[in-house]
Amino acid sequence: MSKLFWIGVALLLLGSGPLLMIVAASSLGLLSDPNPNPIGPGLLFFFTFWPGVVLTVIGLARRRRTDRLA
Repeated sequence: MSKLFWIGVALLLLGSGPLLMIVAASSLGLLSDPNPNPIGPGLLFFFTFWPGVVLTVIGLARRRRTDRLA
C-alpha cells in the first residue's frame, strides 16, 4: 500500500481513538459521568476524520493506478 494510505489510516485511528474510548467507557459504566462531554477528543476527531479519509482514498487510488499501469 502507498505511504499516503498508511498515513490516512494512522490519522483516522489516532484522531478517533480517544473519543471512541471515552464513548465505550461511558457505555460500559466505567466513568462516573454517564453523559460525558469530551470537548478535546471531539475536536481532535473533528479535525482529523476527513483528512484521514481523504488521504486513505488518495493512497488507494494511487496504488490502484500504479497496479493498472504495471
